[in-house]
Amino acid sequence: MRDLSRATGVSLAGLYHYVSSKQELLHRIQMDAFSRILERLEERLAAVNDPEERVRVLIQNHLEYFLAHPVEMKVFTHEADALEGTYRDEVGEIKRRYYALAMQLFRNLQEAGDAREVNPRAAVLALFGMMNWIYTWHRPGTDPGAAELADMFADIFLRGALAGGAGAASGNGRGQKSRAAAAAAGRFSRELTRERKGGNGHNRSD
Repeated sequence: MRDLSRATGVSLAGLYHYVSSKQELLHRIQMDAFSRILERLEERLAAVNDPEERVRVLIQNHLEYFLAHPVEMKVFTHEADALEGTYRDEVGEIKRRYYALAMQLFRNLQEAGDAREVNPRAAVLALFGMMNWIYTWHRPGTDPGAAELADMFADIFLRGALAGGAGAASGNGRGQKSRAAAAAAGRFSRELTRERKGGNGHNRSD
């Protein structure tokens, strides 16, 4: 609270007029953030039926809020375990609702036959892990905005989750192309190594 007082220029007495403790402040920040995220997500999902598009809505909704509120994002990334008692229980409940909704969206994707039978918990937590740490590297004006990043993240996640079909299992189609690409990359690497060793007109004595 003293750090907050120094940063805002508001006296400690002034701060305690609005909140009784650091616990209450953290509780307010997290409850407000997750309530807004969840409410907005439920509104958006009401207008979307396609399982894949619903996962994309989840990703875009999450990134839009987090990029618009980087301070809150940092707080509930680093202060997630700081709450105690009733405060901790209330925040935990709304987090569980959000997580359960994300799990259901992924399971719907699997039930539609559009995702491999991977562990849903691992898949969803991997997705949140990819999204939640964005504040550590995102630079406004340099990196893409929320909409473009949402498309990028969704493609990265879904292309790793979408069913590969019979071709992947039989060694044809996508699986065969992946091996061909890996082989080509290996050949390129070996050729590059030989060129560096042989000089190829650009040896170290030049």
